[in-house]
Amino acid sequence: MRLVIAFFVPWLTFFTIGRPMAGIVCLILQVTLIGWLPATIWAVYALSQYKTDQKIHRALHRI
Repeated sequence: MRLVIAFFVPWLTFFTIGRPMAGIVCLILQVTLIGWLPATIWAVYALSQYKTDQKIHRALHRI
C-alpha cells in the first residue's frame, strides 16, 4: 500500500515511515511539475530503505 502512495502522493510516504521533515521537503519538490519525478523516485527509494531497516531490526531482536 505504501508503494502505491509513493507513486501517487510521494510526500505522504515520508509521513507514514516517520520522516516528517523529509515529507515537507518532498512536498515542496513535488509542487513543481519537474520535481514530481524526482520526488517519486526519492519516495520509492526511502521506502525500500525503510523496509530494509525494519528487516535488520527484526533480525537483530530475534537473537
